[in-house]
Amino acid sequence: MNRILCALAVLVFALAGTAQASLKRGEAHVWDTQEIVLAAAKDYANPYADVTVWIDLKGPGFDKRVTGFWDGGRTWRVRFVATAPGDWTWTTHSDHPDDAGLNGSGALKAVAWRADEIKANPNRHGFVRATANGHALQYADGTPFFIVGDTWLAASTWRLPMTGADPRAAYVPGPGISFEQAIGYRQRQGFNSISFIAAFPNWASDAHGATYDDAKGIGIRNAWEKFGVWAPGAKISTGDGATTTAKNMEDEAGNVAFPLLRPEDGLSDFDRINPAYFRSLDRKMRFLADNGFAPMFEPVRRDTGPSWKAYFDFNKSYARFIGYLQARYGAYNLLFSGIHLDWLTPRYGLSGAEYNGALEVWRQTYGAMPFGQPVTALIDTSTYRVFGDPKWLTMHTVGNRPRDHGIYPMMEESFRIAKPLANMEPYYTGWDHTMNSPAGERPEPDSDRDIYFARAMMYGSVLSGGLAGHVHGTAAYDITSTGEPEGWRPYIWDALNYRSAGYMAHMRDFVLSQGARYQELTLATDALSQRASRDAVKDGLDGWSFLMRTPDKTFALAYFERKAAATKITGMKPGAHYRWFWFEPQAGGWSKAITLTADANGVLQTPALPSKDDWAAKILAAN
Repeated sequence: MNRILCALAVLVFALAGTAQASLKRGEAHVWDTQEIVLAAAKDYANPYADVTVWIDLKGPGFDKRVTGFWDGGRTWRVRFVATAPGDWTWTTHSDHPDDAGLNGSGALKAVAWRADEIKANPNRHGFVRATANGHALQYADGTPFFIVGDTWLAASTWRLPMTGADPRAAYVPGPGISFEQAIGYRQRQGFNSISFIAAFPNWASDAHGATYDDAKGIGIRNAWEKFGVWAPGAKISTGDGATTTAKNMEDEAGNVAFPLLRPEDGLSDFDRINPAYFRSLDRKMRFLADNGFAPMFEPVRRDTGPSWKAYFDFNKSYARFIGYLQARYGAYNLLFSGIHLDWLTPRYGLSGAEYNGALEVWRQTYGAMPFGQPVTALIDTSTYRVFGDPKWLTMHTVGNRPRDHGIYPMMEESFRIAKPLANMEPYYTGWDHTMNSPAGERPEPDSDRDIYFARAMMYGSVLSGGLAGHVHGTAAYDITSTGEPEGWRPYIWDALNYRSAGYMAHMRDFVLSQGARYQELTLATDALSQRASRDAVKDGLDGWSFLMRTPDKTFALAYFERKAAATKITGMKPGAHYRWFWFEPQAGGWSKAITLTADANGVLQTPALPSKDDWAAKILAAN
């Protein structure tokens, strides 16, 4: 027993060397991931499914259960953070009370970060959660958090490997790119988040096509293509009788997330886990945390759904996997996703109602995120229209379809629910696809028109209620990487160099130009006398204007697409003086103030647009 309790007292502190040196024995920093390592006294046939481990964690203002996870052999781990300075204690438990190795207790003293240490890593402000009004996000200490994200869906795999490369170097993306180099590059551009999927079960570069069904007609996968690698056993083929196989999605060491149940057709065993795969992912999650990123972390893509439901107890099995990810990564700052539901198709996915059922089982079995991070989902159209407003979902999103004006009414609808909102899959730079073609246009990658569409969706999305922030997208979401043909989606290093990413930091600076006041903004586009110009079309990205303002009418933000019409703003303070500042979205610069006066009816005439390009504006009460 003494050996076991000694093991419990050993915490794995993953701290920077300078920070670690400042701590005394038995101390830990608040909001830094801590780990308790447990060694079971006996073996179990399927530890992933047959054993549950947790701690009852207590500290200043905190008393909750935190679930642990199996990490191979007889090893279990419990990860947690101290949310406030002071004394913290825990008691470990399991549903096998006779196993002394899984039961014990421990304690630590949490200390605050210094101001300079917080400045070095914004995650030290505490984990992200909703603002009091529900419309935006903030760190635990109240500091605004505005998502400046990018879409790297396959970043969990070998396609962006951890190599030990120095992320601080003035790196320009190119062949051989590492995870550290890609993060460092985006960090220098002002990004603080990436969206990626934890695992891709059933995907491999094998004899089957990227999309295929098993002998019973159950959809096994609807994967991204491994360009140039043909699948001799494919039943779904192109016109020349050949088709490509799926992109392979193992980690850097060749591990996959789940063992195979049926090697002959690639079906994964969703009731068993391969911890070695997730140890590779641990390193990436720690690197993101240490570099101030709060990722949008997703479990799996929707094409796993049909086989998962056909061959397993879906609600129980899927909830178990979400609980595993929650236990393994829930002590990191992140936005947690319940499913990557990018396409609503019954053949290669399940319905919103089916995922609702499984995710509600997860909520009831494992509880909400113990450290308060938002739970959402990447979606086709809107989470509100697909899921409604279930208890497990604490942040709404829109995305994927349509990538034009048609998405904005969905955003306004979701904004009124008073939960944080963001567009997670807007227009993708460089993607030549019918789903990514406003008014039928499919411009050349990185052309002026291409990057304009991305820029228009940044500002249009945020000013349609997406005050949580915005996620940038490119055609390289699948991360075609070193050693494979490019195909009809670009290499990741080419996409990282697209100019559209440079607009994200400008948009963030525009929104936060008055500090946290943007969090008070409400929908006001109806106050524009002419929202759309005469030639504007619903499925395009030209000719519309956007407006949000505070209820007291003293602060507003506006955006005018290319070809937008001159307009008036109603509902301002009658006779009040306002200062109007133009903001240039491409360069990020501000104009000198223009003084305007609302008439006796509270109508404000907007000044003429400085040019035929798109423009943003800030309106402030003069006093």
